[in-house]
Amino acid sequence: MKHIYVISVFPELIKDFIDYGVLKKGQDKSLINIEAINLRDFSDKNGYVDDKPYGGGAGMVLQAQPLIAATRYAKSKLKSYKCIYLSPKGIKVTQEMIVNTADNDNLIIIAGRYEGVDQRFIDLEVDEEWSIGDYILSGGEVAACVIIDAVARMIPGVLGHEESNKEESFSNGYLEYPHYTRPEKVEGINVPEVLLSGNHEEIRIWREKQSVSVTNTKRSDLIKKKLS
Repeated sequence: MKHIYVISVFPELIKDFIDYGVLKKGQDKSLINIEAINLRDFSDKNGYVDDKPYGGGAGMVLQAQPLIAATRYAKSKLKSYKCIYLSPKGIKVTQEMIVNTADNDNLIIIAGRYEGVDQRFIDLEVDEEWSIGDYILSGGEVAACVIIDAVARMIPGVLGHEESNKEESFSNGYLEYPHYTRPEKVEGINVPEVLLSGNHEEIRIWREKQSVSVTNTKRSDLIKKKLS
């Protein structure tokens, strides 16, 4: 079973998110265990988990000691793990990273808040820093949910159809081909004839060509990356 622990000052955000869809199904099937740990349970004697930054500046910084204690608690539950801090300074997450994580690692995810976390916590406990994009969020919980969902759907048995994640965007380096469903005509636009033919080989070839075409049009950087 895959285990994912998320350390957050707002664990309710994680708990609500994982209670629906494929994440709930995966948990119900005992394929994945997801737990949200409240950082405030590891606060100092005054109940604080943050403080003003040394050197001055706006905002508050999450303290090292509560983070260290919460992370070591999560680590004590696992034989092997990867500890990830979600940060705009981190490595931008790719599908390749997600697949590798789903195949190999239990996860401990640190969802930061405020101006960031004490660097000493990162130095002592974090294996990798990850980012989901070049923009700023109010906290790491939304990014944690993105990582959880992406990893969970790669675990065998979580999705209803095992072929689903093999044909999705990024699974082979290209974006996914277009999809169509009933009715056959919508405001004068017909479903491509090949999809109605029943010829599986022709459909496969059409989808491959469409996948390359869509990628070239919308994300040419992926084509260049694949050819490099």
